[in-house]
Amino acid sequence: MNLHLTNKIAFISGASSGIGAAAARLFAEEGADVIIGYGQNRDGAEECAAQVRALGRRAWLCAMDLSQAESVRVALADLPAEIAGIDALVLCAGHNIITPLQELSAEEWDQVIAINLNGPFYLLQAIRSRLRPGAGVVTVASVAAQTGAPHHAHYAAAKAGLVNLTKSAARALAPGVRVNCVSPGITLTAMGQQTVATLEEGYARKKLLLERFAEPEEIARVIVFVASPAASFMTGATVDVNGGRDLR
Repeated sequence: MNLHLTNKIAFISGASSGIGAAAARLFAEEGADVIIGYGQNRDGAEECAAQVRALGRRAWLCAMDLSQAESVRVALADLPAEIAGIDALVLCAGHNIITPLQELSAEEWDQVIAINLNGPFYLLQAIRSRLRPGAGVVTVASVAAQTGAPHHAHYAAAKAGLVNLTKSAARALAPGVRVNCVSPGITLTAMGQQTVATLEEGYARKKLLLERFAEPEEIARVIVFVASPAASFMTGATVDVNGGRDLR
């Protein structure tokens, strides 16, 4: 299938590792140039940029603190003039703190909500004028948005909010820009491994039809498709990529 991404420009937040970095590589493989949004992991962002360039595509780094609207605005203002417009936006940056609900502090709650819910809103609002007609936006939620999570209630609440922010943005930006959500199951990223450590033994075999957790590339492939012009009649949708959780 031709995803029609040749010479397009994709902006990915959280592209310094995990699913975001995998998506950056796949966009480049499909012929797109990539803006690599990141927070503190400069080394990971530079490694991702090197991988994109090795595939013959352009890569730019964009550092920002997603929890601060002004930081997002300034970072976008500093993008090179050669970036005339953006064809795909992937809101993939995430942050989690594993803490039981009864022990959650207000500071932890605010920090996780700020990165996982406020940040996507700030970035989407600030970048809206740069999105080209026909652009595809993908938010990245989590199975926790549907199920809740006893050890990271703040993360689950933020991701549930992100699902509905997606629907609101799809309404607001139609018909020129599509906005969809990809909702992964537990994925073997550094953050996902923290979640795995809280689960009962044999969780994947008991709960998932596919009896395993996802690799980052498996989620990234869906993200790139949904963001691409190949998914031109999708908007306001949430796509579950969770290995058949709870269908046993």
